[in-house]
Formats: sequence, structure tokens, C-alpha cells
Amino acid sequence: MLLFRGGNFRGLSPELMQHHMQGWIQWMESMRSRNILLASEPLESAGKQVTGKGKMIVDGPFAESKEIVGGFSIILAENLDEALEISRGCPIFELDGTVEVRPVRDMSI
Repeated sequence: MLLFRGGNFRGLSPELMQHHMQGWIQWMESMRSRNILLASEPLESAGKQVTGKGKMIVDGPFAESKEIVGGFSIILAENLDEALEISRGCPIFELDGTVEVRPVRDMSI
């Protein structure tokens, strides 16, 4: 799983935003064409959290913009090294963002 964090999108002109989004489209299409992209979605910034034994509902998440998860992709990769290499093509790096690469644990019986 690739988790996309941060990225300095504020202050981008419409032209630069369009250019950046085109990079995302091309990167996603390259993964689709290789049949390694299983799912990919952006996340809304608003949300709630359910927390603790009492299952209290609170507003959030409230993190610094560089820590907020803006979206995710689930990809097929042979191992963590291959997933890391795939993540290096992500356009978020152009805007000082981060891709967190996490293996999804196999829970099949």
C-alpha cells in the first residue's frame, strides 16, 4: 500500500496544478497498463475518529499538512524493494510530499 502524505499544493497556479495532476494521471496509467494498480483513491481532508474503550467520536484528524494522508494506492509488487521502486515515480515528490510504503499483511487462511 502506498500512502501519500503532504505535498505543498497551496499557492500553485491553475496551470501548475494542471501540470501536476497530469503527472499523477500518467503515473497511475503506467501502473494500470502493467496491471499492478489494484485500487487508488484520494481522501477528503475532513473526517472523524472513533477512539478509546468508550468509542468516543471526535473531530479529526488534526495533523500538520505534511503529515496528512491525502490518498492511497494498493499495488501488486513482489516485495518491499519493488514497491519502493514503483513509488519513486510518484509526482508528489515534486511538491515535497512523501510516499509511505507499507506491505499489506496476508490474513488468508
